[in-house]
Amino acid sequence: MTDRPAPPAAPARTVRCPACGGPSVFAPQNPYRPFCSERCKLQDLGAWASESFRVEAQEADGAAGDSPPPLQ
Repeated sequence: MTDRPAPPAAPARTVRCPACGGPSVFAPQNPYRPFCSERCKLQDLGAWASESFRVEAQEADGAAGDSPPPLQ
């Protein structure tokens, strides 16, 4: 075998931080990905914990007072 230099690594992909909108490196060297910093990551976690982010649930027709079926 001949010793060949390793091929150059592909440049790290940059994405938009979901919290602040700034650039964020989306690669293993960024422990906060997809966020740009620990601060942005913690702000997002806090928003979920305080229920600022919610998934709306719709009631089924006529099932407002019904309880869910028991688990087996």
